[in-house]
Amino acid sequence: MSDAIPRPAAVEAAGWGWRHASRHAWAIRDASLRIEPGERVLLLGASGSGKSTLLHGLAGVLGGDEEGEQAGALLIDGLPAAQARGRAGLVLQDPDAQVILARVGDDVAFGCENLGIPRERIWPRVAAALDAVGLDVPLDRPTKALSGGQKQRLALAGLLAMQPGLVLLDEPTANLDPSGVAEVRDAVTRLLDAHPATLVVVEHRVDVWLPVVSRVIVLGDGGVVADGSPADVLDREGAGLAARGVWVPGIPPARPPAPRRPPGESLLTAADLAVQRVAGHPVASGIDVGVRAGAALAITGPNGAGKSTLGLTLAGLLAPASGSLTAAAALADGAGPTPIRWASRQLLTRIGTVFQDPEHQLLAKTVKEELEVGPRALGLPEAETAGRVDELLERLRLAPLARANPYTLSGGEKRRLTVAAALATAPRVLVLDEPTFGQDARTWAELVALLARLRDEGSAIVAITHDLDVVEALGADRLELGAA
Repeated sequence: MSDAIPRPAAVEAAGWGWRHASRHAWAIRDASLRIEPGERVLLLGASGSGKSTLLHGLAGVLGGDEEGEQAGALLIDGLPAAQARGRAGLVLQDPDAQVILARVGDDVAFGCENLGIPRERIWPRVAAALDAVGLDVPLDRPTKALSGGQKQRLALAGLLAMQPGLVLLDEPTANLDPSGVAEVRDAVTRLLDAHPATLVVVEHRVDVWLPVVSRVIVLGDGGVVADGSPADVLDREGAGLAARGVWVPGIPPARPPAPRRPPGESLLTAADLAVQRVAGHPVASGIDVGVRAGAALAITGPNGAGKSTLGLTLAGLLAPASGSLTAAAALADGAGPTPIRWASRQLLTRIGTVFQDPEHQLLAKTVKEELEVGPRALGLPEAETAGRVDELLERLRLAPLARANPYTLSGGEKRRLTVAAALATAPRVLVLDEPTFGQDARTWAELVALLARLRDEGSAIVAITHDLDVVEALGADRLELGAA
């Protein structure tokens, strides 16, 4: 990737804020900062502090006046950010939201084509970008066949190929395995070394990006609460920032106590199980595992190994490719031993599922109504429904957002909402795909404590995760899948 690109971009926010029309509160307000061309900035803050909103504003994709209210100025090279499109490249939290075309090569080339780069220069960039992020698949591989982590690499490859003057990364390693995290960070570093650009990265894995960045900016209370070198901000103000929910290296969040009692019986048993998303194409096989009452099971492994597919199969949402998945009588409760044959209403109280992408299971117009969907489908009394919903809103710090449209929430808030929605039906088994994605240190601890409480009350927890701290905190048995 040796083509010349425009100089690094300068960024300025002057009392800038944004309130989505249906959120009923400002996502960010009165933010003032200046980022010089070529600076490498790590943007931190608690979940919901406006980090993603600021990145979307810089990328010019927040929408017009009909979608929200803006205050102050947000500038790139002295121009309003919405008028400087093409100067910034953005990788979103949600990998599915940025897959555009049906084939891998075409998707990576899309941004370059929009910038009018000659065709003969695009395809060498595409190949180099895919190699840089470690996505070793054919150019004609269907994008729908990629795992969530692979889609995240695909999105980053598209940005690298564009070689923008401002690189905006929103949780770029959240769905990646440990080796993928290092590959993505190193790919970004190589891009910046070869083609100097301004970097703003939002990431809860602070220690991953400390070797890359020269400045840390922390958002909170609607604006900037800390700004300086990583040492100045994290060492001098670390304790205060950790209390706000910021991940600070060396200050771990609180963890729940160890399980109070030994695990109970297996509620689900897999024997020589093979799993598939597309008929005839198993992605993992030979799986023997039990999902036990009062215990947690963590499914780990590299991207593309079949973790999410196994989770959906255990949840009764995908049919096994071969082998067997059997529900014990204590879980089936008269519904039969085969979860894939259960009706949706039968699944509600037996197996709850939290998808990797929160937006794939949002149904209602407000956060509160989203939590009411499951209990009302079960025909629970209004008083019981209200009690469950109110408790979950408070426990997962969603009460101030009760009237907000779920699609306007931050990534971390959406994740907590989908976990809460699954808990609202009190299932015996809870399957969660990347349950701690997008969480700050405080909400991480609260979410893990809630899962530990469910485990101790006799529920079975299945967590598909790259977050090994979750595995340890829940005292989980670990099932590691190999590469597909």
